Order: sequence, then structure tokens, then C-alpha cells
Amino acid sequence: MSRLDQRADAGTDARGQRDRPPVATRLAPYALWLVFTVAYATVSLQRFSRFETPSWDNAIFTQAIAGYANLGAPVVDIKGPGFNILGDHFSPIIALVAPFYRIFPDPRTLLVAQAVAVGFSVVPIARLAIRRLGLGSGLAVAVAYGLSFGIAAAIYVDFHEVAFAAVLLALAGEAYVDRRWGCVALWAGLLLLVKEDLGLTVVAVGAAVAVSGARKIGLLLAVGGLLGFALVLLVLIPAANPDGVYDYVDVLGGGSGGAGPVATLVTQWDTKVMTVLVTLGVTGFLALRSPWVLVAGPTLAWRFVGDNAYYWDTDFHYSLVLMPVVFVAMVDAMARVCEERGWVGRYAVHAPAVAVAVALALLPQYPLAGLVQPGTYAESPRGRSAEDVIAALPAGASVETDIGLITHLAGDRPVYWVGTIGAAVPDYMLIDQQAGWGGTAPDVVQYAEQQHPGTSYEEVFSRDGYLLARRTS
Repeated sequence: MSRLDQRADAGTDARGQRDRPPVATRLAPYALWLVFTVAYATVSLQRFSRFETPSWDNAIFTQAIAGYANLGAPVVDIKGPGFNILGDHFSPIIALVAPFYRIFPDPRTLLVAQAVAVGFSVVPIARLAIRRLGLGSGLAVAVAYGLSFGIAAAIYVDFHEVAFAAVLLALAGEAYVDRRWGCVALWAGLLLLVKEDLGLTVVAVGAAVAVSGARKIGLLLAVGGLLGFALVLLVLIPAANPDGVYDYVDVLGGGSGGAGPVATLVTQWDTKVMTVLVTLGVTGFLALRSPWVLVAGPTLAWRFVGDNAYYWDTDFHYSLVLMPVVFVAMVDAMARVCEERGWVGRYAVHAPAVAVAVALALLPQYPLAGLVQPGTYAESPRGRSAEDVIAALPAGASVETDIGLITHLAGDRPVYWVGTIGAAVPDYMLIDQQAGWGGTAPDVVQYAEQQHPGTSYEEVFSRDGYLLARRTS
């Protein structure tokens, strides 16, 4: 019996029944959930209060969830007037946020929801690590996970559907190490409701289960994941898409006119290699000793054959789903190698400390470090002007805008994106010279009238780079 097995069995009495662990041990994972949820929410909400918008995604999800909250379709006018978001990415799981959005109809509801979800993903990691490694080492692994770069980068770019994937993969991984195959299949199967590419991740989960001894359930899970992936990609998304297609096919290898997936794979190979090294390095590379690491394969594959440079490195939210995978694989591997003779076994005992050290070393590069920086809590230099220009918009008035304030506007009025508005004519045009256009903005009235021939606009606000025009005819 290994040292880890002895530790796991230490609480078993003479009748073979396991004693309940101390209260502090049972509550520790949930205490970490609270701590990390507060940390993640603080970072996100402070960014929101400072009008720092990294992308349009939070606004897109706000409109989609508002549709669910009103018991309607997830229509996202930002993607195009009347556009059903299920025709873009298949993420019906975000409807879980709708009841809370109905009570608190505000874009910040999504930020808190993401903080709660990602924070909860710490719980299964912590429970598993504490059971297998003991309280001290288990907490170290959980803290390293909660501070990991994939989570920090995801929090930086506001709400995304993959927050739910982090939870499901953490729960599936916990069940995998405990050999509860039915639970693995349940949690992994729900990934099909998170995003279309995760069907291939379900296939990889099935492969990991099969090579770990449960061949039948592993095979069934892999086949189910492949069929679910095909159904979503070939039937469900095209059915909701106005053009009857999946819009992201051309991203892989540049599509039919591109260099092809193989050529794209070796593009910027140094960046991609570094991403792999960092992803595995946060576990001290012990994740490589567990079959569960196979689950990371599909996500890395589609990212690296995609021709979008944002996919390749460690920024944005693309590494979030990898974090629960590699940390579960790390815990599983420690149980496998701690009794090995030689340096590998000795190294594995110290791997939790290595993981914490790596997480702390990477932390200053990501916004979680902002929790201890005074600037995070300072008022935005343009904050008052941003509040005033938003106040100048009547409730319910439609707005065409760029990235600058789109997240703040999406909650209580029709909002359109300047590049996808189509034939719709907004009541107001709002542009941001600094954040929205990356330089000197055009004359807002001239721009609005060029975008919508036959209309007339007048400028009603101009301060600190915010330009607002109102339609007069």
C-alpha cells in the first residue's frame, strides 16, 4: 500500500467504516470557494466600475441571458438585429444565470455568476487533493489551481460560458480519480451544453476512462461525445444560424482559402510550445503521468490549428478549461508516482509546493495581482464622463456603439455594434475616441449619417473622448 493510500485509509475503523474527517478539513474546500469567489468578483466588478472593457463578450452574453430571463429566445442584437446566439455558439447552459438576471437585470450579474462558478470549481479540486494528499498538500494544490493563469486570464475578460466547463470538468475529474465512472459520464456529458467544441473533450474523457480500465463506459462516452458534437455542429447550430452554416469553420487553418490546419499548426510554433509548457508547468509537469491529461488534447488542438492569434497564447479565457484538467491529472499522478524509487518519487512529494511557486511567479502578469494594487480601486479618469454620457441616453432608447461602453449599455436598452447593425436605425450613436476606435474618432454626426443614409443626427454630448449623437429624423 502506498503512502497516499495509507493516508487515505487512516480514518477507517475496525469495522471497515470510514470516520468522518475533522470539521475543518470538510469545510476547507468551501472556505476556499468563498475566498476565491470574492477575489474574482472584486477584480471583475472593479474593472466594470472603472469602465475597462476588454471585449464585447460580456455584452453579448448579457443580451442572450436577458432573452432567457424574459422566457424568450437568446437574441443578441450586437451580433446582428434579431440574431439567435445559438446559431453562433451552442451554449444553452448559460440559461442557468437567467433566474438571477431576472432579479438583478444588470451586466454585473454575469460577472458575479462567473466568479461564483469558477470559484466553485476549486471545491472538487480541493476535496480530491485533500483526500488523496492530506490537508496541507491538498490545500496547496487547491490554492495553486485558484491562482492559476488560466483562471486569472478568464476573469480578466469578463463572463464566458466556459465558466461552467471549469465546474463540470473539475467534478468529472474528481469522479475519475475516485473511479466513480457513472458520475464521470454525467458531468462530462453536460459539457455538450456548454460549447460545441467540448463534444470532442467528451470524446477525450471517454478515452481516458477506457484506458483506465472502464472500457465499456469509456467507449460509450466517447461515441456519445462524438455524436453530440456532430449533432450540434451539423444540425443545431446551422438550424439557428441565419445563413444555415457554422460560422467558425474558416477559422481552422484559414478555411478553404487558407494555408490549411497543418501549416497553421506550425505558425508561431514558439508561442504554442510556450503555452503547452506553461499549461503543464503549473503542475510541475506531473500531469503528464496521468491518463486524464488526454482531456486537454482537443482544446489545445483546435486552438493551435485556428488562425486567430488570440487562441495561441495564455491570454483571454481559452485556457480556463485546461486548468481543472491538468490539476486533477496532477493529483492522480501523485498517487501513481509517490512510491516510485528515485528522483521522480521524491519530486512528486514536493509537487504541491512547486505548483504554488509557479502560480505565484506567474501571478503578477495577470489581473488577480491587482487585488493588492491601489490603482485597482481608484476612480477612472474618465469615469464621471462615462456616467454622464450613459445618463444622457433615455431608458429604452436604441444605441449603436463600439467597444468602449458596450458592456455598460447592454443591460437595459437595445444595443447594436457598429459593424453588424445591418438595416436597423438606432436612436443614438455613441463612439469612444480612446477605447472604441484606438485613435481620433470621426465626427459622430457625419459618421452616423453615413452609416444610415437618409437620416439626420445632432451631437448632444462630447467630453473626454465620448461622442454621442441623437437621431432627429
